[in-house]
Amino acid sequence: MFDEARRRKERGQDVVVGALQQEVQAEIQAILGGLEVIPTVDIEGVPVIDVPAILRRHPQVCVVDGLAYDNLWGRSTHRWQDVEQLLAHGINVVASVNLQHIDDQREAVEKLTGKPVSETIPREFLSTADEIVVVDAPAEGALPELSTLREMALVLSADVIDAGLQRYLQAHDLEPAGRSHERFLVCLTARANADRMIASARQSASRFHCDVLAVYVRPSNASGAELKEMDEIVANVHVAGARLDVLEADDPVESILRYARSHGVTQIFVGHSMKNDWRTRLWGTPVSRLIRAAEGMDVRVFPH
Repeated sequence: MFDEARRRKERGQDVVVGALQQEVQAEIQAILGGLEVIPTVDIEGVPVIDVPAILRRHPQVCVVDGLAYDNLWGRSTHRWQDVEQLLAHGINVVASVNLQHIDDQREAVEKLTGKPVSETIPREFLSTADEIVVVDAPAEGALPELSTLREMALVLSADVIDAGLQRYLQAHDLEPAGRSHERFLVCLTARANADRMIASARQSASRFHCDVLAVYVRPSNASGAELKEMDEIVANVHVAGARLDVLEADDPVESILRYARSHGVTQIFVGHSMKNDWRTRLWGTPVSRLIRAAEGMDVRVFPH
């Protein structure tokens, strides 16, 4: 990042450094000797970006290290919000952030490394970046863990690039050639893990920038207990922010397929019981029927 700042200055751009890590390595110190540094404000031992000073200076480019830092006090709670202010005033920002400090990556990285973090930036903020560079720094750890982390970083960067492409296309009212319109459908039951299925669908949908629909099939002769279960599922899905339609039918498979075809669904998410009784062996499961009949649609199965 600091090499990039040095190169930009050598090309004639007006560059300043707005934030540094508390401990600066010797090789970075050498680069900083040729760059203007606007000191941070120390508040109870926490370095806070001096946003007013940078705005008064108004450089072309501001370098911000440690993008995920939190501010104890100041105009913003988080450092990334300081960066938003700089961007809003037309200042380009070059910043650094570790993979585990991106909110929707934190939990997965923590499971791999065993190192918890509390400071994160929203994925939505990262997706506003015009450019992203993956830096594969040497690290300690097992080879499979490092390989997984690299894969996560590359997938993340691809998502950010795709988000930038979508912004460009929308701004210029363009439609990409061969664009596929994805739409996901989550099929809910009382036994299925609704939270897991909806979370997985929403994560996949964020890559395709598409819709997530959800359905609950209620038998026409539903009992009072089944109606109560349905009410609970509907409430939970609304809390998760997904759209839910309740279908009334005695054949859930046919009802789901009819709904999916009429709404242009391309992927179906469905729960599946691991129970294997004589009825299942004789006639098969509703899920197996759904898979066979869902021509032109992918079916993702979540065991429960």
